[in-house]
Amino acid sequence: MSSENGRAGGAADGAPPEQLALVREAVRKAKVPKAKPRTWRGAALAKELPVARVVVDKGVLHLDRYFDYAVPEELDEIARPGVRVRVRFGAGGRNVRDGRREGGSLIDGFIVDRVAESDYAGPLAALAQVVSPEPVLGADLLGLARAVADRYAGSLADVLQLAVPPRHARAEAAVMPGPPPPPAAPDPGTWTRYVRGAEFLGALASGGAPRAVWTALPGPQWAEEIARAVQATLASGRGALVVVPAGRPAARVDAALTDLLGEGRHALLTADAGQERRYREWLAVRRGAVRAVVGTRAAMFAPVRDLGLVVVWDDGDAAHSDDNAPFPHVREVLELRAARDKCAFLLGSWGCTVEAAQLVESGWALPLVAEREQVRACAPLVRTVGDGDLARDEAARAARLPTLAWQIVREGLRQGPVLVQVPRRGYVPRMACAQCRAPARCRHCAGPLEAQDAEALRCGWCGRDETAWHCPECGGFRLRAQVVGARRTAEELGRAFPAVPVRTSGREQVLDTVSESPALVVSTPGAEPVAEGGYAAALLLDGWAMLGRPDLRAGEEALRRWLGAAALVRAQGAGGTVVVVAEPTLRPVQALVRWDPVGHAVRELAERAELGFPPVSRMAAVSGTADGLAGFLAAAELPGDAEVLGPVPVPFTEPGRPRRVGGPPPGEHWERVLIRVPPGSGAALAAALKTAQAARMARGGQEPVRIRIDPLDIG
Repeated sequence: MSSENGRAGGAADGAPPEQLALVREAVRKAKVPKAKPRTWRGAALAKELPVARVVVDKGVLHLDRYFDYAVPEELDEIARPGVRVRVRFGAGGRNVRDGRREGGSLIDGFIVDRVAESDYAGPLAALAQVVSPEPVLGADLLGLARAVADRYAGSLADVLQLAVPPRHARAEAAVMPGPPPPPAAPDPGTWTRYVRGAEFLGALASGGAPRAVWTALPGPQWAEEIARAVQATLASGRGALVVVPAGRPAARVDAALTDLLGEGRHALLTADAGQERRYREWLAVRRGAVRAVVGTRAAMFAPVRDLGLVVVWDDGDAAHSDDNAPFPHVREVLELRAARDKCAFLLGSWGCTVEAAQLVESGWALPLVAEREQVRACAPLVRTVGDGDLARDEAARAARLPTLAWQIVREGLRQGPVLVQVPRRGYVPRMACAQCRAPARCRHCAGPLEAQDAEALRCGWCGRDETAWHCPECGGFRLRAQVVGARRTAEELGRAFPAVPVRTSGREQVLDTVSESPALVVSTPGAEPVAEGGYAAALLLDGWAMLGRPDLRAGEEALRRWLGAAALVRAQGAGGTVVVVAEPTLRPVQALVRWDPVGHAVRELAERAELGFPPVSRMAAVSGTADGLAGFLAAAELPGDAEVLGPVPVPFTEPGRPRRVGGPPPGEHWERVLIRVPPGSGAALAAALKTAQAARMARGGQEPVRIRIDPLDIG
């Protein structure tokens, strides 16, 4: 041993300990029992309320209940209702020591209550760890999550995964200021364009709770109008929540709120923000540092204090329906919040869904619309090109675009940018035989052939190149496009207008804005950028591709997408023109020409009521293998007025291909039934399906069955 080591070892005579000893001492002190998940063997329990009721993160229906755990004395202060905990689960009743259950795997959960005694007669396991003292699950959020789980035949744990974001320790440590004072009530601004717009804003500012279905006028003012409704609600001392379908509209409402209220008065909750920032914003809402929230789908559960207004923009967008069990829809969840919290409700869009029309017809909400003169002053001129026009137009048959469209593009480019909406991305997403119109399929896997560029063909399923295709039906060698994609359209327009820049916006690259200089902007539906000053004209191509989908909502969805593009075009008085290539006699096309989405929705609602289709009736889709589906239906005690439709095959996914949203696993053949009940029996149907699914899961070894209440796509 060296002399230096000898001196270090003699620290007892008063010499300072060496640095290594200090590090060891710090590490030893850091290993306190609170930080390590354990069974707390022999530890004393809390003297008051020694039992914690916990909802565990096990999203299976037969475990959709609370479990009791003993609270160790050392965790008494921080084991409060609402905090995140870790608990031992699955040990069974065999591993018991000194009256305390031990063993099992560690899983996450939330404390929902502290009680003096447990309803369970056997020994309890102790809480293993309090992950954080931050109470993130309040009573209001817990009640809402339970209501959503019951409505959609799901488990509370699954809903809480959607409602409470993942923890980030650095975000919890941030010190947040107190809530700012309420702002002044706003002036009505452009709300005066609507018949009851100023009245609606005044009711919000005075603390009222009006409920309205708002058909927004075309143009960019919708974001500012939402911001004014939020400001009016904040002026009354209450909070507001705005949910939009995607990040781009969220950014527009965010900018409008910042212009009206200033920085730091609202929170932006989107997935693009990253885990730490999103959790920090969410905590600011929960702690009351901000009273207004704008965000995408998951923001529907934001714990806004003193909630006074909930807003849904564009409720027909599929992004408002969650892809994770139990598949809640933003509109339905915010309807629940409006009823539970007795707050105002605003459902806005350029279009009008059938569900929105039903809210008005039932008297639950009032319409918020503009007079017809105001609509005509704001909307562009809409012109149609149908099959008869195309048949008489030699240029249209050769070039896919009718002469009228070429004229409108040429005139529009003199005034500014022109928008071209194409239903599909890519070059030529689908091909068919030019002679017999049979779909062109791959020789190896029977997948659809797609044109990647001007020459190459490739299978959309297996990715193999096809160089020598011929039609197996008629022997032809020529192909035609079933649907022409955005890239091919951009290429054609670029050749026709060589001096004009062509820009594309779609899944690969979505543009937010374009300048007011002349340009051709080719976009897929939903990806249309906003033009400064509005577009001079717009072409809505291949309308048959959207109208011809085998789905109950095909017409409604086509009209919604057309209105979304046409609303970005200048008003008719400023020269704005829209050309839609679709049969003019069809109802959605006529609704676009008249700019009457409400009338279209009302007629659709009347037809669905006559046929017993949603939303007049409640419906559930149950899918699985043939044997699994038959066993589930045999065991389920459905309401007496339930009607079972089907089964029918579910579209098959080839092995190795990505799984479709809501589809079966690749390589498995599934079937689906639709279960329909009349109004008033929806809750009974959800309860029956949940009970049957829970029984299957408890038995184990059963083939999987998927349940979706109120599916968007019912064929």
